[in-house]
Amino acid sequence: MKQVVKTDLFASKAPLEWATIANGQLYTAQIPIDAGGQVVGGGIEAQARQTMDNLRHTIEAAELTMADVTQVLIYVTDRSQLPVFNAVYAEYFEAPYPNRAAMIVAGLAREEMLCEVVAYAAVPAA
Repeated sequence: MKQVVKTDLFASKAPLEWATIANGQLYTAQIPIDAGGQVVGGGIEAQARQTMDNLRHTIEAAELTMADVTQVLIYVTDRSQLPVFNAVYAEYFEAPYPNRAAMIVAGLAREEMLCEVVAYAAVPAA
């Protein structure tokens, strides 16, 4: 059975939930949008921080911590953005770090987006 995680993130018009839980796992994808649904300006550092803030908010809304995150998939639109994203990312996690992969992609769903993350977290048995 799938359970929706209720967050305070912008209510997207797209057919999606910001996070769901099923089979002891939280599934989420996060993008650099603010409370009004706008992609934040300021380049990759600002977008990485907004994306990671949205991720942390979602993890906490599920009553988990960032230590529960088991895997992160990072998408950036240019290889030069990855070191900046990594620096921001490092502020949100401590060792032992989640498993992760990083991909350079031609583009994301919204043209102005420079990054996106997909993350999975372990949900303790009740």
